[in-house]
Amino acid sequence: MSSASSSAGQSGFGTRDWIVLTAMTIVWGLNIIFVKLSVDAIAPMTAAFLRQSMIALACLPFLRVVPGRMAAIVTLSLVVGVLFYLPMNYALAMAKNVSALAIASQLSVPFAVILSVLFLGERIGLPRIMGIVMAFSGVLLLGVDPGIVHELPAIGLASISAFVWAAGSLLTRRLPDVPVPVLFAWFGVVGSVTLGTISIIVEPAAMAGVGHLPWQAFGAVAFSALGSSLIGHGGLAWLVQRHPIALVMPYTLIAPVLSVIVAALAFGTPVTGLMLLGGVIVLAGVAIITLRSAQKGVMIEDMQ
Repeated sequence: MSSASSSAGQSGFGTRDWIVLTAMTIVWGLNIIFVKLSVDAIAPMTAAFLRQSMIALACLPFLRVVPGRMAAIVTLSLVVGVLFYLPMNYALAMAKNVSALAIASQLSVPFAVILSVLFLGERIGLPRIMGIVMAFSGVLLLGVDPGIVHELPAIGLASISAFVWAAGSLLTRRLPDVPVPVLFAWFGVVGSVTLGTISIIVEPAAMAGVGHLPWQAFGAVAFSALGSSLIGHGGLAWLVQRHPIALVMPYTLIAPVLSVIVAALAFGTPVTGLMLLGGVIVLAGVAIITLRSAQKGVMIEDMQ
């Protein structure tokens, strides 16, 4: 880390840092709400196609070929720009209790650690092992809650999506030399082309009706595309360039809590005692993993 970054980290956050952090937390916390609105108003794959198309347009000035890295970039783009959306958007289309999905989606964090151990040779101690066990135990509690047992297929798909996102996180760590805007440009291009093709095949009516969608539907997609992807992830990248990871990452734990609360309020879904207990255990486990990883200088992002 540069001396400027170290100085910024030691002196704490400035006004601009707090503004970026607040914006990042809000858009990530609200993201799952707007994705749910978009898949309900449009269709799962068509909504994903529109999101990636917006990202491609916004990041088009950064699109460039990176010699010797294109195979890895295209592979990563297919993982986080396509495969991630297949289970996640269908999970949101199926689900009534979005708060349960917000909790299950946090499995991306323990999955990322497990994959790092298996494929990168990372060593973890007892605290992070306990965090992993807690995260999975909390999601298992959701599965036995009679109040949301009907959401099991959606929770299962969200868990698969979390695993895909974790795999993408692992691949991203292999491309530290590629600027984030370049990666997002390729995510958008590869994602929009691939998802557009899939949507034409599986959702022809939705694709044909894209030009007649109300502005509210486009607004929901735009919030997710420009808010979560560009403001959220772009803001996080900006912050960790200026401050130590250990200082920044604890604040990202606010977003999933906000997601669970706002989802319950927005859709009027009940929060049962067992669901609340499971959610607390999951988020506590994710907090342990995130904080311990940040202390070691490792940034693990959940699937905001």
